[in-house]
Amino acid sequence: MKIEFLAIPEVALITPPRFQDNRGFFSETYNAERLKEAGIHLPFVQDNQSLSTQRGVVRGLHCQLQPHAQGKLVRCTQGSIWDVAIDARTGSPTYGQWVGAELSADNWSQLWIPPGFLHGFCTLTDNVMVQYKCTGLYDKASERAVRWDCKDLAIDWPIKSEEAILSDKDAQNPGFAEAKGWFSYSK
Repeated sequence: MKIEFLAIPEVALITPPRFQDNRGFFSETYNAERLKEAGIHLPFVQDNQSLSTQRGVVRGLHCQLQPHAQGKLVRCTQGSIWDVAIDARTGSPTYGQWVGAELSADNWSQLWIPPGFLHGFCTLTDNVMVQYKCTGLYDKASERAVRWDCKDLAIDWPIKSEEAILSDKDAQNPGFAEAKGWFSYSK
């Protein structure tokens, strides 16, 4: 399992190996011990899956507040996405910064997004299946969101604003200034 920490050091790109033969392939997509060795050792308590039928679907930027904050291990098992994590921890040296990675059924990579980060993705193809493990259970009262194309974040999305397909709820998300104080940074 290849684990590469990105420009925001708490966010990791994880690529499990695939062992192929004439029948197809086998892959160990999650190994708690390997992740623990890399410093990722929060328990996963919920699995989620989404299907987006069109290119340009944007989901995010989402998070949940404490005590229901969620870390997420995200993978794309059909099609491809541009996946983004934004540091929302007030006082962090990387507060307001983002990292992104393409996740696809072809590259088999996963993105680890720790608690205290906003998360969102954009579909790069039609018929995209995304699966992710969460370290916290869904709690409606704790959910928060920020507008996906907030100018303060300057995320380099692979689509134009007019191409984005959003839920009614995500279309109403506020700017990043609203996120100040949602999370605190601790070393």
